[in-house]
Amino acid sequence: MPGIDECLLEAMRLPGARGAALVDWTSGLALGTVGDAPGGDHETTAAEAAELARMAAEHGTFAARGDELPPVEDLIVSNGDSYHLLRFVDTSFDSSVFLHLWLGREEGNLALARIRLGEMAARLVLG
Repeated sequence: MPGIDECLLEAMRLPGARGAALVDWTSGLALGTVGDAPGGDHETTAAEAAELARMAAEHGTFAARGDELPPVEDLIVSNGDSYHLLRFVDTSFDSSVFLHLWLGREEGNLALARIRLGEMAARLVLG
């Protein structure tokens, strides 16, 4: 079972990967980063992505029906040249972390990245 560093390095092997991070959405802190960050600063990127993740996770509109944790599986934000895939990680404590993958639009495969990030999140060992 991979830890944070191994998981992020595996994410960077996906076609089109520009950068990846594991972020705590309650604090906005990056628990680990690899590659580039949009805008050049991993900490700013983590804090801004955490705001988006927190909004989706805390509002009932986006929540799954029932007691599923995390309440949101993933978020996809697309822009002119890239995708941002935020995959929530189910943990034994409070499920307040997510994987953030920044993927180049031309080189990347969003469907493959979403599947692989889900597999990585399921295997990730925290603590």
